[in-house]
Amino acid sequence: MRELSFSQHWPKLDNPTFTTFRFSRLDKDWAIGEKVRVVLGARSKQRQALFEAEIVGKEPRRLSEWGTEDAPEVSTQEAREDGFQDWAGMNMWFWDIYKERIEEETLNKLTLRRTLLTS
Repeated sequence: MRELSFSQHWPKLDNPTFTTFRFSRLDKDWAIGEKVRVVLGARSKQRQALFEAEIVGKEPRRLSEWGTEDAPEVSTQEAREDGFQDWAGMNMWFWDIYKERIEEETLNKLTLRRTLLTS
């Protein structure tokens, strides 16, 4: 089972169903029906498994207005549901981490449903 990691405990993680945005994986992209282990701090000594979830939805989105046109742009409502104040806040957060990648690649909007508490 692959891990889907978060750098902080976003309030959305307390919901039975929530969304997150991830770039496509080069080795094996995320898939509907896939079971994942949701963890905090995957690359830290304080790594914590929270729960298992199933990917129940996957939709392409772009974050940058200059990005690929094969997907709709992330809306302000989607950014707020994901835990950001607005689209600009989400864009800045992704830019700080991924730089030009947000202009060149499509994001996956993943919808997850909790299936099992692991801690």
